[in-house]
Amino acid sequence: MTSEEIFALLEPIIKTYLPQDVSAQEINRSSDLTRELNINSAHLVDIILDIEDVFNIEFKNEDMEKLRNVDDAIILIQQKISS
Repeated sequence: MTSEEIFALLEPIIKTYLPQDVSAQEINRSSDLTRELNINSAHLVDIILDIEDVFNIEFKNEDMEKLRNVDDAIILIQQKISS
Protein backbone atom coordinates (compact mmCIF):
# COMPACT_ATOMS: atom_id res chain seq x y z
CA MET A 1 0.00 0.00 0.00
CA THR A 2 1.44 3.37 -1.00
CA SER A 3 1.72 6.33 1.33
CA GLU A 4 -0.89 8.14 -0.78
CA GLU A 5 -3.35 5.28 -0.34
CA ILE A 6 -2.71 5.24 3.40
CA PHE A 7 -3.17 9.02 3.58
CA ALA A 8 -6.47 8.70 1.70
CA LEU A 9 -7.73 6.30 4.39
CA LEU A 10 -6.14 8.18 7.28
CA GLU A 11 -7.43 11.65 6.43
CA PRO A 12 -11.13 10.92 7.11
CA ILE A 13 -10.21 9.27 10.41
CA ILE A 14 -8.35 12.38 11.56
CA LYS A 15 -11.07 14.66 10.17
CA THR A 16 -13.62 13.02 12.48
CA TYR A 17 -11.73 14.20 15.57
CA LEU A 18 -10.80 17.73 14.54
CA PRO A 19 -12.08 20.48 16.82
CA GLN A 20 -14.50 22.94 15.25
CA ASP A 21 -11.87 25.66 14.98
CA VAL A 22 -9.65 23.55 12.69
CA SER A 23 -10.48 23.06 9.01
CA ALA A 24 -10.10 19.63 7.43
CA GLN A 25 -8.18 21.39 4.66
CA GLU A 26 -5.36 21.91 7.17
CA ILE A 27 -4.63 18.17 7.23
CA ASN A 28 -1.47 17.35 5.33
CA ARG A 29 1.40 14.95 5.79
CA SER A 30 3.45 17.37 7.90
CA SER A 31 0.56 18.42 10.16
CA ASP A 32 1.38 18.03 13.84
CA LEU A 33 -1.55 16.16 15.33
CA THR A 34 -1.68 17.96 18.67
CA ARG A 35 -0.14 21.37 17.99
CA GLU A 36 -1.42 22.23 14.51
CA LEU A 37 -4.59 20.16 14.37
CA ASN A 38 -5.43 20.68 18.08
CA ILE A 39 -6.32 17.03 18.64
CA ASN A 40 -6.47 16.30 22.36
CA SER A 41 -4.99 13.17 23.93
CA ALA A 42 -8.34 11.41 24.28
CA HIS A 43 -9.09 11.87 20.60
CA LEU A 44 -5.56 10.80 19.72
CA VAL A 45 -6.32 7.47 21.39
CA ASP A 46 -9.56 7.27 19.37
CA ILE A 47 -7.62 7.93 16.17
CA ILE A 48 -5.16 5.15 17.02
CA LEU A 49 -8.02 2.73 17.71
CA ASP A 50 -9.66 3.65 14.41
CA ILE A 51 -6.35 3.19 12.56
CA GLU A 52 -5.97 -0.24 14.11
CA ASP A 53 -9.47 -1.19 12.94
CA VAL A 54 -9.17 0.20 9.41
CA PHE A 55 -5.72 -1.20 8.71
CA ASN A 56 -6.08 -4.37 10.82
CA ILE A 57 -2.89 -3.64 12.75
CA GLU A 58 -1.94 -3.17 16.39
CA PHE A 59 0.08 -0.36 17.91
CA LYS A 60 2.21 -0.84 20.99
CA ASN A 61 2.66 1.92 23.57
CA GLU A 62 6.09 2.82 22.21
CA ASP A 63 4.57 3.15 18.71
CA MET A 64 2.01 5.63 20.00
CA GLU A 65 4.76 7.81 21.44
CA LYS A 66 6.24 8.16 17.93
CA LEU A 67 3.04 9.65 16.51
CA ARG A 68 3.71 13.36 16.25
CA ASN A 69 2.45 14.19 12.78
CA VAL A 70 0.45 12.62 9.97
CA ASP A 71 3.57 11.39 8.19
CA ASP A 72 4.68 9.56 11.36
CA ALA A 73 1.35 7.72 11.31
CA ILE A 74 1.76 6.82 7.64
CA ILE A 75 5.26 5.46 8.23
CA LEU A 76 4.15 3.40 11.23
CA ILE A 77 1.18 2.01 9.33
CA GLN A 78 3.44 1.04 6.42
CA GLN A 79 5.83 -0.71 8.81
CA LYS A 80 3.00 -2.62 10.49
CA ILE A 81 1.41 -3.65 7.20
CA SER A 82 4.67 -4.93 5.76
CA SER A 83 5.72 -6.90 8.85
